[in-house]
Amino acid sequence: MKKVLWEPTKASFEATALYRLKTNLEKKHNTHFENYTSLWKWTNENSQTFWTELWDFFGIVGERKGTALENPTDFLNSKWFPESSVNYAENLVKLAEKNRGSQPNANTVPFLVFKAEDQVEFTITYPEFTKLVSKAQQALEAMGLQKGDRVAAMVPNHPATIILMTAATSLGAIWSSCSPDFGVQGVLDRMSQIDPKIFITSDFYIYNGKKLDLKEKTTEILKSLATVKNTIMIGFDQPLSALANETSTHTAHSLGGMTALSLILGNHSAKPLKFVKIEFNHPLFILFSSGTTGVPKCITHGHGGTLFQHMKEHQLHGDIRPLDQLFYFTTCGWMMWNWLVTGISSGANILLYEGAPFYKDAKELFKFLEQHKCTQFGTSAKFIDSCKKANLTPNKDFNLSSMRTVFSTGSPLNEDGFDYVYEHINPKVQLGSISGGTDIIACFVLSNPWTPVIRGEISAAGLAFDMDIWDDDKTPLVGEKGELVCKQSFPSKPVFFWNDPTQEKFKKAYFEKFENVWCHGDYVEKTLNGGYIIYGRSDATLNPGGVRIGTAEIYKQVEMLDEVVESIVIGQNWSNDVRVVLFVKLRDGLTLDSALIDKIKNQIKKNTTPRHVPAKVLQVQNIPRTKSGKIVELAVRQTVQGEPVKNVEALANPEALSEYKARPELKD
Repeated sequence: MKKVLWEPTKASFEATALYRLKTNLEKKHNTHFENYTSLWKWTNENSQTFWTELWDFFGIVGERKGTALENPTDFLNSKWFPESSVNYAENLVKLAEKNRGSQPNANTVPFLVFKAEDQVEFTITYPEFTKLVSKAQQALEAMGLQKGDRVAAMVPNHPATIILMTAATSLGAIWSSCSPDFGVQGVLDRMSQIDPKIFITSDFYIYNGKKLDLKEKTTEILKSLATVKNTIMIGFDQPLSALANETSTHTAHSLGGMTALSLILGNHSAKPLKFVKIEFNHPLFILFSSGTTGVPKCITHGHGGTLFQHMKEHQLHGDIRPLDQLFYFTTCGWMMWNWLVTGISSGANILLYEGAPFYKDAKELFKFLEQHKCTQFGTSAKFIDSCKKANLTPNKDFNLSSMRTVFSTGSPLNEDGFDYVYEHINPKVQLGSISGGTDIIACFVLSNPWTPVIRGEISAAGLAFDMDIWDDDKTPLVGEKGELVCKQSFPSKPVFFWNDPTQEKFKKAYFEKFENVWCHGDYVEKTLNGGYIIYGRSDATLNPGGVRIGTAEIYKQVEMLDEVVESIVIGQNWSNDVRVVLFVKLRDGLTLDSALIDKIKNQIKKNTTPRHVPAKVLQVQNIPRTKSGKIVELAVRQTVQGEPVKNVEALANPEALSEYKARPELKD
């Protein structure tokens, strides 16, 4: 039996929303739940009832009509609450007011707290937030923004980003954002697919002590986004509380066709917010996830599914309460940003950090968490591992006693990572190792306040996720690696892929391997304890630092170089993470040297993001392919990892794999 690191007490469990829900369901449905597993099974056996109950339990603002689930036996075409209406932004605001209402000083304490390394720091209160959303709503409406229009944003993790997102979605517009470190082509590969009406950027952002200007990059992007009618520029270091004050003086100006946010806010006075009536499954967020071919897929999530799933995870799994200090280290190009901001609906205050997490040995970050008495600390397994390797001792250097929960996601957290959290961050926290992804804007497996934390394991499957671990023959596995599958529909299933009218891309992404069963593309083990261990991707998608990127974006850049004939890229498991490895076949007579390696890396970095840049670039003579001519990334990855290669018979040139086996360059 593995070591138990944390266990709930009777008192701690009875103080949670999960306990209140359990008690309500037991009384209403004349049943009894002995443990979390029995509750989880009930939610899957009674899925439609469960989600209907949550509507009332959370006090969702909207109109519930008709059936809970349309086409329940057809996973791909199933639709939750098809006749009902829910506006995501309306619920952020009204549920925040409701959940914060009974708390002392709810309107005077800092609500959105912003820190950019050691250079910028400011806060706004909740009343200031609603005033600013009102002003932004009026400004966007004056620009002609309507229900169904798209807003594209290349933005830092800034309070203004949340304000503009809330204002846009209150009107029924569809929000899509990426981080400012994307290159021009990386932004265009995403945003050009959705024909945005409004583009949002910032004058600069900060990383590792440097101010990085965005105006030139934005100008270049706008040249190729013909549908954009207005561009809004956030003033990165401009405190927002003054802009909420109706008597403020606004000195901002328009620059190169980009209008400063402070200017458009200054043109309006705060009024009561209005909210457009929105169908439950109307698009809310467009997120991007790449595969191995073509431009990134536009995964579109709806108002109701996103709200319901996040509130379930926040309150029932994460025990997030009104006026908690919720933090997740994220960028606006990762689904954890969307997950974080939904915490507003639970009445939490939101802590935002922009910049390098290890700026000044992470002291600025931990000082920030100490100062604002962070209750939920969300980060990545890579960050925890980096702290461990740097021999950091946050619990000795900072007072982190306010933390109740540490969330870790992105990549698998190993046993040493579990130990580090309890030894060097806070010995009393509940460690919530969690995993899901952009595809579901949520978590398949995560923690809950009823289940102990066992060293090296994710605690449980999420409520109403009818998931299992299968082999290729659909045999359920325990104690062995297999595919993570989900056997019935859930509300945060994407409503569709943008620009995929026949659903061909959607079906291929999740339903190709098993008929009518969601296959997530993760290798997972269900343990004898009932927990889960994630081993990484079962497909060719790269996952460095827990951020999924597609190989197609790397190929696109490499193919522009005359020296390279073709290439193949994989993710290699390395140092409790994944590193990107690029193999290149060069033109006859050429040899890969340091100058060419630098040229390849710079080409990728300039036009994608630093995360796309390979840790290793190696020369090969042959690229393995299937008999139909497709390159076989998975077979190469398996060879590099020393794993058996499946379906060798499908390869046209299996002998090519010998070049990739036991490469000494990949041992350091």
